[in-house]
Amino acid sequence: MACAKTIWLLGGDRRQAELARLLAMDGHTVHTWALEEGLPAEEPGCARQPPSGLSQADCVILPLPAADGTALHSPLSQFHPSLRQVFDALAPGQLVLAGMADPGLKSLAQERGVCLLDYFAREELAVANAVPTSEGAIQIAMEQLPITLHGAQVLVLGFGRIGQATALRLAALGAEVTVAARRWEALAWAKAVGCKGVLLSQLTESPCPFQLVVNTVPALVLGREVLKALPAGCLILDLASKPGGVDRTAAQELGLPVIHALSLPGKVAPVTAAAILQTTIYHMLQELEQLGKEDAT
Repeated sequence: MACAKTIWLLGGDRRQAELARLLAMDGHTVHTWALEEGLPAEEPGCARQPPSGLSQADCVILPLPAADGTALHSPLSQFHPSLRQVFDALAPGQLVLAGMADPGLKSLAQERGVCLLDYFAREELAVANAVPTSEGAIQIAMEQLPITLHGAQVLVLGFGRIGQATALRLAALGAEVTVAARRWEALAWAKAVGCKGVLLSQLTESPCPFQLVVNTVPALVLGREVLKALPAGCLILDLASKPGGVDRTAAQELGLPVIHALSLPGKVAPVTAAAILQTTIYHMLQELEQLGKEDAT
């Protein structure tokens, strides 16, 4: 960014800590709060209350996800302030960038007159995040499975950004990948890159000899009937956002191991994930600056 800014980062995981370092290296004045286990808190006396300087920030960055229910998502802090505490400390019109802003957060921002933008809704972030997510899923699979991925029978549910990135990387490792999707065009693309394809609605009509299932669909696609068709010991990795796409009760009763692997970029590649966030945030700030210039003319 051409103009140095005062930026506050509130809460978050290791990627937020790395983002703070990257922003500071670019010359911005960076402050953190509720992130003390990732970076030293600059104002320990204000540990349990939002710092007074928060209302003076050019930009406030909330984590991804922004909230755990009504509290700020702050896994690297010993306390978890409420979102209302955070927004009470902001000034009307202040810019807040958040990840996965839910209706409650949006309502609170509107109530306080705060300009809230969701960086998780940006396509460039979603595409870039698919890479560390797929690599993280493969890392988990390699650690948990008693077999190599080379030659393994793998089912990938969904062929969006993460499904594509995961299927391609698994196939490159020698896995025999089948993609299950709702749309014919998605299956056509899957076949075009060397994977097999099956409609989700027809999944149980053919043998399901899979040793690994990776779900990317944020809907209940792995219900009891599908789970019953899977062999014993099949590992299920659910990459979909909460509540996921697996009937966990049925899976447990059938003895199928399920790992709900959320926020993988921040866990397996926090430096890369921070760089992705930094790029996306800079794009958003540049667009806002351009809009301001256009409004001024």
